[in-house]
Amino acid sequence: MNQPETRTLIRVLTVPDCPNAPLLRERITEALDGRTAPVEWIEVNDADAATRQRMTGSPTVLLDGIDPFAHDGDVPSLSCRLYRHADGTTDGAPAVADLRRVLTGGRPETTGQE
Repeated sequence: MNQPETRTLIRVLTVPDCPNAPLLRERITEALDGRTAPVEWIEVNDADAATRQRMTGSPTVLLDGIDPFAHDGDVPSLSCRLYRHADGTTDGAPAVADLRRVLTGGRPETTGQE
């Protein structure tokens, strides 16, 4: 049986060897819950590329080119990005529940970076 497909393009921007990339990969897979979606993993190596790609820390998740976790005033950066969760904790990837919400067109319960 074929799983439903999501047409949203998920683009993940990371610095080389980003320690949070494996965690984000797991959470995206869990959030998709068996659906398929195009996912591009792009390594960003310098500040100019971060600006061009709209990367505001590693990892940055873009859905159809939009960062659903962005805050006003975020600037391009090669630094590590932290995401705040509904329970007040932070780590290096959006929560699965927030990824599910944004993949279905909603807003994350908590947004952006720490």
